[in-house]
Amino acid sequence: MPNYGHSAAERNRLKRQLREIVRTRVLGTLPAVDAVIRVRPSTFGISFSELAEELVQSANEARRFLT
Repeated sequence: MPNYGHSAAERNRLKRQLREIVRTRVLGTLPAVDAVIRVRPSTFGISFSELAEELVQSANEARRFLT
């Protein structure tokens, strides 16, 4: 994950949040695939619920191409 001027603690918090969202909301909706999640600087400024909403929406869009 790139620095984007943020501390290691901030980057690790974001990684933990992304893992939790994928584990609880995304894994059950997609077939077995490898995925890359790109983090942009603006990602650090959004709330957990906004992050979850955007990630689930992206997973739903990806599912249309996979099935």
